[in-house]
Amino acid sequence: MKEEYQALILEACSAQSLKIGEKVQTLWSGYGQIVRVYLETCDRPSVIVKHVVFPKTSKQVSEISHMRKVTSYQVEISFYQNYRTDERCRIPECLAARSFGEEMLLVLEDLDAAGFPERRTAFREADVKACLQWLAQFHARFLGVPPKGLWPVGTYWHLDTRPEELQALRDEQLKSSAAEIDSALNSCRFKTILHGDAKLENFCFSADGRVAAVDFQYCGAGCGIKDVVYFLTSVLDERQCERKVPGFLDFYFSELKGAVNPELSFSELEDEWRSLFSFAWTDFYRFLLGWSPGHYKINRYGRRLIQEVLRKLKQDSERVK
Repeated sequence: MKEEYQALILEACSAQSLKIGEKVQTLWSGYGQIVRVYLETCDRPSVIVKHVVFPKTSKQVSEISHMRKVTSYQVEISFYQNYRTDERCRIPECLAARSFGEEMLLVLEDLDAAGFPERRTAFREADVKACLQWLAQFHARFLGVPPKGLWPVGTYWHLDTRPEELQALRDEQLKSSAAEIDSALNSCRFKTILHGDAKLENFCFSADGRVAAVDFQYCGAGCGIKDVVYFLTSVLDERQCERKVPGFLDFYFSELKGAVNPELSFSELEDEWRSLFSFAWTDFYRFLLGWSPGHYKINRYGRRLIQEVLRKLKQDSERVK
């Protein structure tokens, strides 16, 4: 690690020396890495450093994909610097963020050291509810907040940023309806700030079941049900979807009701977001079917929701005629 990067870390943490530790993970498409850095003479034993390196040329990604990634890291820095949460929707504290030409450095609190060292890789009902509770608190906190410095539309799969995947989509009926589905989601009355990549892998767990979330590259405005749908696709298989989704939706909305301003017409918000549940699932599947048609998340439950949405759009169109 370059000396100027180390100097930034030391200054941000008021430490006198550091030691570069283990690599936590490589960033998507080789755009850098995340490492743990150990500190001495500091009240923090360690920090997490997200070191982004933008390649000058890459055979792995198109120009559209490259620019999406560049923007995503700028958005993540903006989120950490300008948006605040609390213990009910815990995130790591941002200690420093700086651009160095074609590189960016983000110095974050180490959630492992802060009491969230556990990760999950499979379905456990208590964990799912803890994450849904986090999402409810996050959505309630930012309900009606403009996405300044963030994506105008949150999530990494929304239509405007995925022309290549739409072009590759073989389902012509879904392709021709994609803009209408996108419009239904984007024109919702009740908007919040979305996490944008709320999969199970982006939640860190404490021993007593609390959670914190990381990875805010695709934060932006939108209907909160989009985060909920995407999260559920990350934990439930086809049979679990059939059995568990209704109860998890009820739990999420119960948590959201307790978190929002009591003066808000919550029944109207819930009605709107529930009505967009199948649209949000279909929208994500539109991306998956264009990006990776054989993806393991594609199943009969999701395909049934697609047909439900397409029938509704057809009926609405016929009524207008």
